[in-house]
Amino acid sequence: MNVVGVVGPSDSGKTTLVERLVARLRDEGRVATVKHLTHAPDVDTEGKDTARHRAAGAAETYGITDDDGWFATGDDRGLTATLDDLAADHDYAVVEGFSDADLPQVVLGGRDHRGAAVATGETADDVDPDAVVAALDDVEPYESLGSLVAEAKRSPDAEKAGAIATFTGRVRAKEHDDDDPTEALEFEKYEGVAQERLDALRAELEARDGVHEVLMHHRTGTIEYGEDIVFVVVLAGHREEAFETVEDGIDRLKEDVPIFKKEVTVGDEFWVHQR
Repeated sequence: MNVVGVVGPSDSGKTTLVERLVARLRDEGRVATVKHLTHAPDVDTEGKDTARHRAAGAAETYGITDDDGWFATGDDRGLTATLDDLAADHDYAVVEGFSDADLPQVVLGGRDHRGAAVATGETADDVDPDAVVAALDDVEPYESLGSLVAEAKRSPDAEKAGAIATFTGRVRAKEHDDDDPTEALEFEKYEGVAQERLDALRAELEARDGVHEVLMHHRTGTIEYGEDIVFVVVLAGHREEAFETVEDGIDRLKEDVPIFKKEVTVGDEFWVHQR
């Protein structure tokens, strides 16, 4: 899934630009939007009962209509978890607000932002949606475990597969009780070389008997404690070759693919390969 953010002051036309981007992207695939809210939305007639459910203690509530329309409300829901879920069955996500998110962003009105700017302008009228879509071709897609599993299930060989095995690597806080807690890890890829080696490793693993699809993705940038780092998904005829290939896949990825890691603890930060 390709993700682009739109950030800017309240009078810069962010929502107008989101509308224009969605209208352009829907010709390319399935589009979702996510908006940053500073307060809970007004409760409309449809949502009154679900608001009562939440007041009773439900962490999340869903309303589903007879024609498969739906809405959801909840308290504990971050941008990363939302994008992880959307990635499984959407081609694009347009995110309004979230200036501090590490995402490709269209920046309006000189807004401070964290992610790389794919386009800028004073207002929405200064931005060409076609240029934004073209810029996304050079941006690494947003992947999650769910999106990779969904892709594996769409394999032409899926009817011959009886197993999907997965591995997820995540940021742990500490290995021993007396360690300084790790707040975040930062990853950088050796551009070009890393992808070439990933592609070669994938081809080698997929050449094994009984293995139909191998998908691997390593996130880059700053990843905080508890967040996912790397995924390996294997579609295979039986569980034996699926388990073996997942284990070999993550071991070889860590050994052969040039991805550099900086660890940030409460008292220090350092590139792991330099220690």
